[in-house]
Amino acid sequence: MHVRFMQEALREARKSFDINEVPIGAVIVRDGEIISKAYNTRNSDSNPLHHAEILAINKAAKVIGDWRLEDCTMYVTLEPCPMCAGAIVQARIPKVVFGSKSHKAGACGTLMNILQNDKLNHKAEIIEGILEEDCSNLIKDFFKALRAK
Repeated sequence: MHVRFMQEALREARKSFDINEVPIGAVIVRDGEIISKAYNTRNSDSNPLHHAEILAINKAAKVIGDWRLEDCTMYVTLEPCPMCAGAIVQARIPKVVFGSKSHKAGACGTLMNILQNDKLNHKAEIIEGILEEDCSNLIKDFFKALRAK
């Protein structure tokens, strides 16, 4: 089950790769169905908020008609950053599944753990390492190609 949804997140991440964006994709699932998917468009849109997770949360909230995504799971190819982890907490998403750790901005256990901070009003279960190699390789390939330019 996790693999299928992470594969969809990877398809989204490849869309960012194709437009010269850091390849990160996110999918939100409710009742076993994808209700939202998005990819990073921060550079294309000149908007620092346009991370895949934020865009996916916005779309899912519109689908559900509520800001509370309490019965959803987010799948994301790279461990969410502090901004995205904060948005996940605010949206009340109870489970986050990610592929690859982020050693530069990971806020779900690598550098800090916003999703399981006792001082916040909501916590999320974290599952990591789903299709980790595929997710990691996509990011590595992107930066390798970027450095070659």
